[in-house]
Amino acid sequence: MFWRFVYNVFAIPFMFIAFHIMGCWNRKIREGIVGRREVFSTLEKQLETSRDLDKTVWFHFTSVGEFEQAKPLIEVLHADTRIVLTYFSPSVAPNVESYTCVDAAVYLPFDTSRNAVRLVNLIKPNCLVFSRYDIWPNLVWHISKSEIPTIVIAGTIHAESRRLGAIGRSFFKSIYQHISLICAISEADSKRFQRLSSVPNQVVVIGDTRYEQVNRKAMSVETDSVFFPGQSTLKRPILIAGSTYAEDEKIVWDAFQILRQDAYRLLVHLILVPHEPTPERIRDIIADLKRRDLSYACYSRVKSDVNLEHTDVIIIDTVGMLAKLYWLADIAFVGGSFHGSVHNVMEPAAMAKPVIFGPTIQNAYEANLLLERGAARLVNTSQDMVSVITEWLSCDEERVTVGMNGRQMIEDNLGAVDRTLTYLRKYV
Repeated sequence: MFWRFVYNVFAIPFMFIAFHIMGCWNRKIREGIVGRREVFSTLEKQLETSRDLDKTVWFHFTSVGEFEQAKPLIEVLHADTRIVLTYFSPSVAPNVESYTCVDAAVYLPFDTSRNAVRLVNLIKPNCLVFSRYDIWPNLVWHISKSEIPTIVIAGTIHAESRRLGAIGRSFFKSIYQHISLICAISEADSKRFQRLSSVPNQVVVIGDTRYEQVNRKAMSVETDSVFFPGQSTLKRPILIAGSTYAEDEKIVWDAFQILRQDAYRLLVHLILVPHEPTPERIRDIIADLKRRDLSYACYSRVKSDVNLEHTDVIIIDTVGMLAKLYWLADIAFVGGSFHGSVHNVMEPAAMAKPVIFGPTIQNAYEANLLLERGAARLVNTSQDMVSVITEWLSCDEERVTVGMNGRQMIEDNLGAVDRTLTYLRKYV
């Protein structure tokens, strides 16, 4: 009761005010605020026209990565189960809107007690599934009071998480004790979750459902795929920098220019895929390339007869292409690791591509697995990146071996979907 009082009286008002203040400057937050204005009326209309089935499973996830983890489960359950999706980040909204295996989908409204009650009464779920970690206290407390089981899939909690600190652990215990089952991705995650759970058998080690998802995407790419005009004219080795932020790009640009110096004389094509290719970001990237005297082409403006042989950088200024584009890479750099947390390192590994990322990987258990398997390298500086690129490009056999180590890691970790479904079906 103490933590519920603190959360509702102090934390909720503070978060509400901070959210709206930050929305004045942050486009993404502002989109989320606007997207939540008609949540309940939208949800009600969608449910009125949804399939009339006996069972309803409600999945919640924060953004694209967590949605990908839930997809394999959703697609199996969809045949005989009504699927309701809620999400937090605006970045996942387009993905959800185009998704076919869903009966209703909306932003998760602000986590007040009143909103939690309204949601549960509208959806009437047989089970609530949280993907990975985006767990909301009032929602958990109310749904537990309604005796509806709550499950966490692909659960992970890194060793430095604030949830494990003295105050954090006390607060999160008041939430996790109401969760029916936590499906952790590893033994290490399981042990950390057990510090927050009420009984030992509340946590099971299942693995990560994303392995199936990235494996399926990798298998669907045709080896002779053409992703953009002029692709056949790319004659240099190809480095793909995926899901990047400005901080990642600074490291990549510096490495790119070092490679061109007399000491190396190594020319590569860089395919740059920004995390959010907004017009503002693309303008900033182009300005930076011009300052560095690097030639470039934007995907959206590439004509069918273009020759990209002497183009340094191809900027992908649209979304949804990255997972397949990795197929073109000789080497893949995964962004986020110089910004805050590394993004999806599984996608290039599933394509048997050697992977580079920066130092911030505590959020990604699979990044550490790739390092252990000799399938990736961690770099701290541009010079580190140059050393890895020159080493791998100077020896085809080593580069192929590194890539196959990553592919094998993906194959060794398949099966989490079936294991998770075995538990999930008990609660549906």
